[in-house]
Amino acid sequence: MSTVDTLLPTTPLGDLLREFRAAQGVSQLDLALRCEISPRHLSFVETGKAQPSRDVIERIGEELALPLRERNTLYLAAGYAPLYRRTPLEAPELGVVRQAIEATLAQQEPFPAFVFDRHWTIVMANRGMTALMEGLRAGGPRHANILHQIFDPEDLRPFIVNWDEVAGDLLRHLRHEVQRSPFDRDGRDLLDALLAYPDIPQEWHRARFADAPLPMVRTIFKGPDGPLSFLSTMTQFGTAWDLTIEEIRVEAMHPTDEATKAWCRTRA
Repeated sequence: MSTVDTLLPTTPLGDLLREFRAAQGVSQLDLALRCEISPRHLSFVETGKAQPSRDVIERIGEELALPLRERNTLYLAAGYAPLYRRTPLEAPELGVVRQAIEATLAQQEPFPAFVFDRHWTIVMANRGMTALMEGLRAGGPRHANILHQIFDPEDLRPFIVNWDEVAGDLLRHLRHEVQRSPFDRDGRDLLDALLAYPDIPQEWHRARFADAPLPMVRTIFKGPDGPLSFLSTMTQFGTAWDLTIEEIRVEAMHPTDEATKAWCRTRA
């Protein structure tokens, strides 16, 4: 069953719009022109003097490339019912999507692949991923959240040879997401929790939104029989009509050398 998964906003619509614009460096005039509405009308919307139509709300969401969850927040703040719903991945309505994900995970065997949600918690994984995790750390990781796995010195962090490179890039990914969804308290809490781990480089505490995350990252693990090297790619659904579909991501880990390929095949 589909459900609405957006909290009732406590921030006025005008403040929301200004925050979203500021996060992307878009002026009021520029946004008005892009949405094909008058700057005066947008100014009145932001000051609470005018009520925007649903069409204007959707155009603003499109032009600012806001996540569906944030667009729902705008609808609610404007007094409308949210447009986008959240359907559990196991629901019949998402059967085709789930089959596509399961096929992707299976095709990646015996190499690792997994699915995670908007806050980086793993929700599905193939056998190759399970074999890698159990091969690195007896009993597998402490956390279900991939970021906590990598940042926690008592989890997978000691097993990552190029930890600074991997963790730094993932932190840029998370900061980019927090910038796009500035009212996502859980996302900000996750960022704070990662930075609270011991021995985090001091410069990582300073936000540098200009540093874009990489489209792929190489991870070298300290495997039980020698280094294991993977190049990871992340995939999202390009066109989404549901929060679940938009927010889940599939990561595939591709071996970069013959030794890593052989280890994965043996473990499988």
